[in-house]
Amino acid sequence: MFAINFSKPNHNLFKRAAALHFLLFAIFTLANCRRANQPVQTDLPTHEVTDDLGRTIKIPQTIERAVSLAPNLTENIFAVGAGNKLVGVTSFCDYPEEAKVIPKIGDTINPNIETIIALKPNIVFVSTASQIENFTKTLEGQNIAVFITNPNDFEGILRNLKQLGDVLGTSAVAEKLIADLQNRVKAVEEKVKDKPKPKVFVQISKEPLFTVGKDSFITEIIERAGGQSATKDVATAYPKLSKETALALNPGAIILSESPDNLEPNDVFKNSDAVKNNRVFRVNAALLARPGPRIVDALELLAKDLHN
Repeated sequence: MFAINFSKPNHNLFKRAAALHFLLFAIFTLANCRRANQPVQTDLPTHEVTDDLGRTIKIPQTIERAVSLAPNLTENIFAVGAGNKLVGVTSFCDYPEEAKVIPKIGDTINPNIETIIALKPNIVFVSTASQIENFTKTLEGQNIAVFITNPNDFEGILRNLKQLGDVLGTSAVAEKLIADLQNRVKAVEEKVKDKPKPKVFVQISKEPLFTVGKDSFITEIIERAGGQSATKDVATAYPKLSKETALALNPGAIILSESPDNLEPNDVFKNSDAVKNNRVFRVNAALLARPGPRIVDALELLAKDLHN
């Protein structure tokens, strides 16, 4: 009878097995490292699209993997029905709830380029050109397209939603969303068209005092909600105001972009008509400041506050 002696292990056999295990592990690790350093697959059918800066970029006909570098872009991608294509978002991307469990690639200002490349996206969506100046060439060298969005008015927001739907293959969802948003905006405008238009100051931060200028989409939202922005002629999108300039404005209403450090009007407004008449309103910063579908939620709230 053949017998196995369990009391005396075969050390040579164990050594050979261990060596084989180590060799297989090394081969597996090397293969993974090589794959991580390889560019994204390039033999997919492609077509050309144009982003908000007028850049023509080549992208796959079908996008399977995308990275978002801004909270509003993450919201927009989910809104057009393509959230399942996101494989990476920033640490600031907190809406919708599903976005919180997507792998993080750093924050909006300092995304981790190595992490992005390792995720092998077909495309990276960026909210401003300044975000990508340092690493566009690196991404393009890995066959990763970079699509820049830069909406500065409501029509630009709608255009961005259509672009995302077209690029990500969810055009029907995007078109339905856009039609719904347009109808809601028209309903608000119809309600406020014959009402007085109070002078509105939007406070983005208390100290230092930042507001919205003529290049911000929020200025247009104030107008559509039946108000007139006190700073609509101030240059740039988000100017910093001196106390002297702010004091002279005397707004009839103040809108606070609500955040932990922006819960009260700046002291310069303590004698303003807005404060004296208790016309200070708070709108969640994520609703007001992100150029996406929820800006219409902010519009509806503003119209109600300004004309209650």
